[in-house]
Amino acid sequence: MLKITNLTKTYGAKKAVDDLSLEIRAGEIYGFIGHNGAGKTTTIKACCGILPFESGEILVNGISVKKEPLKCKQQIAYIPDNPDIYDFMTGIKYLNFIADVYGVSKADRESRIKKYADLFELTGDLAQPINSYSHGMRQKLAVIASLTHEPKLMLLDEPFVGLDPKAAHILKGLMRELCNAGGAIFFSTHVLEVAEKLCDKIAIIKEGRLVIYGPTADVTANRSLENVFLELEEERDL
Repeated sequence: MLKITNLTKTYGAKKAVDDLSLEIRAGEIYGFIGHNGAGKTTTIKACCGILPFESGEILVNGISVKKEPLKCKQQIAYIPDNPDIYDFMTGIKYLNFIADVYGVSKADRESRIKKYADLFELTGDLAQPINSYSHGMRQKLAVIASLTHEPKLMLLDEPFVGLDPKAAHILKGLMRELCNAGGAIFFSTHVLEVAEKLCDKIAIIKEGRLVIYGPTADVTANRSLENVFLELEEERDL
């Protein structure tokens, strides 16, 4: 579903991502772990076609992000760590705008918006301007918008930040539901307990380079993910 091959992205003299290769298959929830500045957000943005990169290749369902970015974007949903949503719109206008972008039919958008807005208990607020929303409400709106076109691949950057426990639980269920239907999810998080329980596979990045990856049980090897991560961070500080 998502294949990253020898991805390198630099900012001046600094390599933010250094020769990174990773594959996320259909049906997988893949967690992406690393310290602040490790290269997680840069990698995810490159996968979305938001950031250009110097070398390597990224394929979404076999399609090159470099060569055919629009075809790739039709199949993905991206939620950044701090969603930029048009404040001047109401919630429902924003959801319809996103549905228009992806060419979702009137009947499909209405049923999906109702389903997800009801789940996240946001239906009663959709008529309100987004500038009146709390951070958590904005995050819920971004999640609902991302699901209106039934993406094959979801790319999420810290998706649980700002969500209350109930909303976080619902999102985890929807992530698994999407993968059970043949989709895939690649997401970054600092909530290691969630990653350990939710993810089929884990990748840990350090200073732009992939240091460990694979099935969650293999990565943790009878330890907690937190212990694995802290051991790697201690090595970094030596």
